[in-house]
Amino acid sequence: MSEKFKDSSKMAVFQRPAQNSGAVFGAQHPPRQDKPQSRKKEKSRGRDSFQDFQEKTNDAWDDGDDDVLMMSSHNHLHGSVSFNSRLAKPDQAPVGRTSSGAAPKSGLNSFAARDTALAQSASAPNTPSHHHPHHHQRLRGASGATSGSSSTAGRFPARVVPGATGAPQIPSLSAADRDTSKREKFAVLLQAQQVDLDELRKLSWSGIVSKCRPVVWKLLSGYLPPFAERHESTLERKRTEYCNYVEQYYSTRHQEIHQETYRQIQTDVPRMSPLIPLFQQELVQEIFERLLYIWSIRHPASGYVQGINDLVTPFFIVFLSEYVPDDANVESVDVSSIKSTSLQHLEADCFWCFSRLLDGIQDNYTFAQPGIQTRINLLKELVSRIDNGLHRHLERHKVEYLQFSFRWMNNLLMRELPLRCVIRLWDTYLSEPDGFASFHLYVCAAFLTRFSQELQYERDFHGLMLMLQNLPTLHWTDVEIGLVLAEAYRLKYTFADAPKHFRHEGAAPLPPNAAAD
Repeated sequence: MSEKFKDSSKMAVFQRPAQNSGAVFGAQHPPRQDKPQSRKKEKSRGRDSFQDFQEKTNDAWDDGDDDVLMMSSHNHLHGSVSFNSRLAKPDQAPVGRTSSGAAPKSGLNSFAARDTALAQSASAPNTPSHHHPHHHQRLRGASGATSGSSSTAGRFPARVVPGATGAPQIPSLSAADRDTSKREKFAVLLQAQQVDLDELRKLSWSGIVSKCRPVVWKLLSGYLPPFAERHESTLERKRTEYCNYVEQYYSTRHQEIHQETYRQIQTDVPRMSPLIPLFQQELVQEIFERLLYIWSIRHPASGYVQGINDLVTPFFIVFLSEYVPDDANVESVDVSSIKSTSLQHLEADCFWCFSRLLDGIQDNYTFAQPGIQTRINLLKELVSRIDNGLHRHLERHKVEYLQFSFRWMNNLLMRELPLRCVIRLWDTYLSEPDGFASFHLYVCAAFLTRFSQELQYERDFHGLMLMLQNLPTLHWTDVEIGLVLAEAYRLKYTFADAPKHFRHEGAAPLPPNAAAD
């Protein structure tokens, strides 16, 4: 392996520009959509327009996104509202709200108990549920239904309440017993001479044991072959290949044709997850800059697009856990204490798995980003079917799906969820056929409709956009992610297997392979 790559001190460190340079097409500048055909003009609603919103609020990509998210979640948790199981009429106050705006304490406790019980049963068929022992209160009402919808498709799956009259008594395992059982199942699969990938996907759908996650992600990404005897040779070959890419391409960042790309990467990398100390370390940022630049040079059809830098972070966190003690907090570990050879392996592994992820969704990042535009249209159509009340509420206040869901598609919900939740979400994405494309659409629909009640209590464009860009997920755990995934799974097998029920006249087709899952 090259001495130049091994000695990180020899890598040139460039001064980062104080301001964003040049316009680089990407998440900050979403593609314009064509105006709808022959649509009746609605009466102007004062200054409730997207132009006014741009003047009064910060850009969705400002550095302060995470800070606003924290403040938003903090305010919601200290001023929580207990909603009735059905959405109140628009002009009525929510049931259970007091004059001071506080909710009865018993209502929040009942929500927490309901979510805990439901999450234990809301996993993929024939797979155990991955239950998190610590559950935070939710801000959503007891039912997922909304007014104005003629069906119950927006609700989460019904369950049998243990102890109810006539219900069978099923003994439940403790969280520790479930974790032990699942760990043993992973050990059996991973110790086989040839890993059964189908069984591994079934077991991983409901969450992967932390200690097994690095090797499972490499297998499910296609980076490692299923044959155990070929693992070491494959890793050695791919890591050497990446090292050669660095030697061949990294010096070209000085060339005029590539300066703009590298400058934009240098601008974006320090903004990643500003509340996580790991990503503020200079050595980590150098790894990300090098990795992203090599990827952009190797993929000229799309090149570097703002937002894809976030997609490296889950791989980095998961693969870094292989090189730190089990009891260490990976998000605050000092990477300078790790051997340089291990860091080179970590960087190469992240590059190859990141590349394989983007290979499946590259149409999201090519010119005009057609993949994202298609999925936004599909999301709009899907929400109109499963929660027509919310859909009409957004239309009534001139909220376009492009204005809030572009980031969801471009960043795969990385800006909407805590990193620990994203890692759990990706366990399922890697277990699903075409998970980062087709299944992600249904996850976005389930994610949006989860906040249906709260969104329908916002009475103007500004309030809706501020909430949509700062949804209260700061304290989410595996429980809430399990609920969203369960609803997404139900939507997938409701609509993907019956595409004619999904499409209206003029609607976009289903994502590729969705109907074949």
